[in-house]
Amino acid sequence: MLRLASLVSLLFLTLSQTLVSGSPCVSFDANFNLLALGFGGKDWNVGTQDVWATATTATDITTTGRPPFDGTGTTCYLAQFFNAVYVLNGDAKNPNSIYIYDAGAKSWSTQVTTPGSFSYSSFDAILDHDTNVFYALSTNGSLYNLDMGTMKTANSTAIAWNNVQQPPFPANYKPVMALAQNHIHFLDVGTDGPGNARIFVIHYSYFQPEVQSYPGSKTFPATHGQATSFFNQTGVQQEFAFIPDDFSSTYVINVENNSTRTLPPPTVQDTKSSYVAGITSLVQLDSAGSVFFVPYTPGDDTVNVNAAWSSVKSLVGLVSTANLQSNSTSNSTSGNQTSNSNSTNSTPSDHDGAPSSYPVTSGLVGLAVLFAILGFF
Repeated sequence: MLRLASLVSLLFLTLSQTLVSGSPCVSFDANFNLLALGFGGKDWNVGTQDVWATATTATDITTTGRPPFDGTGTTCYLAQFFNAVYVLNGDAKNPNSIYIYDAGAKSWSTQVTTPGSFSYSSFDAILDHDTNVFYALSTNGSLYNLDMGTMKTANSTAIAWNNVQQPPFPANYKPVMALAQNHIHFLDVGTDGPGNARIFVIHYSYFQPEVQSYPGSKTFPATHGQATSFFNQTGVQQEFAFIPDDFSSTYVINVENNSTRTLPPPTVQDTKSSYVAGITSLVQLDSAGSVFFVPYTPGDDTVNVNAAWSSVKSLVGLVSTANLQSNSTSNSTSGNQTSNSNSTNSTPSDHDGAPSSYPVTSGLVGLAVLFAILGFF
């Protein structure tokens, strides 16, 4: 019985080690094609918003030099001017590296950073639209920045995170950050109350001393949640979305007229979700690897209040493997080809084979080895 118990224990250990939690992320390119990165060990171009709800195919853009997407809390950021996507925490073995996807050239490169006292383990960040500088609030409470310059491919020299200053926030502040008009908006700070934000003015590098209020018939709550900024075709962001952890609504804050409007809350109410916004859409990636979107019509409350969340259909086949990537294959270059705009679209399941079979097969191989070691064969 002891030998059987040991066998069962080792069996579960072997099976668990074959399933490695991955961290996919979603972003846009400068043409506002939705990019699903690290899904089923591959990367995909899902196309523009007009096809997300109906198209069953996506273009495989997997190529060499990509991150393994095995880090904790991988995040992706669009540098609109350069048609580049920056991936943070995409590589557990190289936590100080930022991977850069040049969406125009469809190529990857790796930029080494010098974090100093900045911690990649826990932070919230924005990428400023005009300066192309990251600003991040780290676990030690300090605000840091990292200048990406004009990079769409990596430099050979490491770039450094700089400690900008200590924000005038409570020590236990859990950051909620959004970008609009080259200002960072911090929500749910201290006892400011609903409908208020603290502002860091990027171009002058200072915290606005007074609280910024957003009065009106609709007011966003003073609670933790997730925030992301809507892009414009040209120019800086003017609006950002706030999804509170209580999912009371989806709030859209306009910093030009200091107004707040609403969209329906996500259908999947998962506080571990991440969000990105395009020009007329808000996209949710939940913790199970499922992707949803809701259309947004700037300035039209009647349309927005009746908007509905839908699944990004061409990614549904990847849900089962989005968080079950194998370290041994997720960074493999075998069979990967660079796609272009004339590539024939393929269904994700065609590229991945039978998505659920790889972990099971690996587990069976591990089981066979285990039996052999224990003398069962």
